[in-house]
Amino acid sequence: MSYPENYRYAKSHEWLEVDGKTGIIGITDYAQSSLGDIVFVELPKVGDKLDAGSPFGSVESVKAVSELYSPAAGTVTEINEALNDEPETINTDANETWIIKLSLTGDESDDLLSAADYEKFVAEETGH
Repeated sequence: MSYPENYRYAKSHEWLEVDGKTGIIGITDYAQSSLGDIVFVELPKVGDKLDAGSPFGSVESVKAVSELYSPAAGTVTEINEALNDEPETINTDANETWIIKLSLTGDESDDLLSAADYEKFVAEETGH
């Protein structure tokens, strides 16, 4: 699995790409692979304020429902509405399929990992 170097990663398996004052959030390739076929994504509302580490929605697959956590503090400025009709897009390309965009209001979580550190974390978690 590949993890883009310019992203930061949460141990809850979300990624964060920072573009100026905008935070773009999705789930990792490992997360989508573990979940299996994604059939539904619960999205927050534009304008919702999130703290780093706070839940903002969920992803439902044929195997399980998984809570989504924000890796940074901010206000939701955009949701990926295409996921309402095509949630399986996440399975196709987790690294490029964003879920929400935030106007960043604070620092990202101190617990975020680099791509290399996230890869190590996943290896330790899975025993591979």
